[in-house]
Order: sequence, then C-alpha cells, then structure tokens
Amino acid sequence: MSDDKQPKSLMAQRFRGFLPVVVDVETGGFNARTDALLEIAMVTLRMDDDGYLHPHETLSANIHPFDGANLEKEALDFTGIDPFDPERDAEFEIDVLSEMFQTIRREIKHYGCNRAVLVGHNAHFDHSFLREAVDRNDIKRDPFHPFSSFDTASIAAIALGQTVLAKSCKTAGIDFDNSSAHSAEYDTFKTAELFCFIVNRYKDLGGWPLDLGHAVEEED
Repeated sequence: MSDDKQPKSLMAQRFRGFLPVVVDVETGGFNARTDALLEIAMVTLRMDDDGYLHPHETLSANIHPFDGANLEKEALDFTGIDPFDPERDAEFEIDVLSEMFQTIRREIKHYGCNRAVLVGHNAHFDHSFLREAVDRNDIKRDPFHPFSSFDTASIAAIALGQTVLAKSCKTAGIDFDNSSAHSAEYDTFKTAELFCFIVNRYKDLGGWPLDLGHAVEEED
C-alpha cells in the first residue's frame, strides 16, 4: 500500500493535517522587525493511541542579538536577560532555527502531517518574531504555517475564563512558578501543558470523537 493510502494518524486527523508545536520567545522589545530575538524555545507534542496530547521534546536556545538589533532597557529589565553575558552560551539565529526546524520536520513526517502550526500564549507576538528571524536569515524550509497559529490566551479565555498564562495554568491545576516565568523554556513548557490540558479536557467532554470515519482534507 502506498504512503498516500495509509490511514491518517490521530494527530493529523485532530488538527486537519497540522502538527501543533508550542513556541515562546524572549526579546529585546515589542517590535519584531527591529528588536532582538534573545531566547526561543519549542515543545513538540505527542498523541497517544487514545487521542490524548502530551508534551514531548523541549528545544531551547539563547540567541545573539542580530547585527543592528534594538534593545529596549524596559524589556531587558522585565526579563532579566543580559544579552552580552558570556555565560549565556548564545548562538546565532540561523544555527538555532535550522536545527530546531530539522526536528520539527522530523515530527511532521512521523505523524504524516502537512506542516506545523505555531501554538503560543498571545501567539501573534511569538509568530511575528519567528517570521522576522526566518526572513532575516533567508531560511527557505520553514516548517510552520506562514500566518495561522493557535493562541492559548484565546483558547484559555473560552475554556477557563482566564487569559494570563499563570492564572490559566493555576485554574487548570497546573503548577506555575512565577519566579521561573519569562524564561522562554519555562513559559513554553507551561504553555504546552496548558494546551494539552484544554485539548484533552475538550475530548473528555465529547468534543472530538475518535471514530471520525473520513479522511482529512489536504491542506489548501
């Protein structure tokens, strides 16, 4: 049987051929075009045989500000990041993204999905910085959808009545350490836990039957 005739994985069925990947960034300001990308983390997700989502692999890196990048003092004070601290072991954007994207493409293939979709808390912010870094480094094989994203702030508002990440996690019964927040790696993992909780809870309430009984439409 050829690959295109194989049954779609539950992950591919659940998200219409998209593979959700959780992303968080820490930056030197709010302007994705001019301000530095300083940290990025991604968490891949796995779906078990019963259709439940779980966080899988965490990828994270500290990043050198790109040449000419703007650094806002208020943003650095908020995150506590010293961009020029040699102990950060910072890497260049292109090296970090190329390696992370290779892992994401492997996960896309594993689940038979078409491409990844970014999951983030206030996802537009993270997506805009990621897109600018991709363009800035002329990266051709970006596995993420260029404009679609899943925003856990919006999803949590509907499911939990909360929009702040810490309050959303606590409402969901997920431990959240405020002293560890504003680290891309920590925030990404907590966002991943939150997204999985909401998706799994919706499934438990009958919102997504496993016996879909039809093939997933290919991405337009």
